[in-house]
Amino acid sequence: MNSPSGAEAGAGTPAPLTARPWQDRPGARLSGSCDLDTRQCLSAALGAVTAIPGPVVHLDLSAVVFLDTAAVAALVRASAALSGQGRRLLLHDPPYSLRRVVEMFPDECAALEVAA
Repeated sequence: MNSPSGAEAGAGTPAPLTARPWQDRPGARLSGSCDLDTRQCLSAALGAVTAIPGPVVHLDLSAVVFLDTAAVAALVRASAALSGQGRRLLLHDPPYSLRRVVEMFPDECAALEVAA
């Protein structure tokens, strides 16, 4: 999915969420913002990611600028679903907003695994 960068989307307008396959490992790279406006796109991306075969599925969040609490909850559900299948969702380079939610709700976010 192609989309304009934050600069092209307009000043102050967050870039839309995009998802692309990760070329060198099973998973995807997300970019943009995960909030109310992009909730359906995130849901579709996580559905595709959890359908990728293999014991570990990777999700690169290095280009994600923001995740709201509902987006974090969606990541927790995706991770728990994979865990229930004996698989793992490994998050790479999460944004500050995700780390902050995990700090505030450690028990609720216990299913999330961040790559070292």
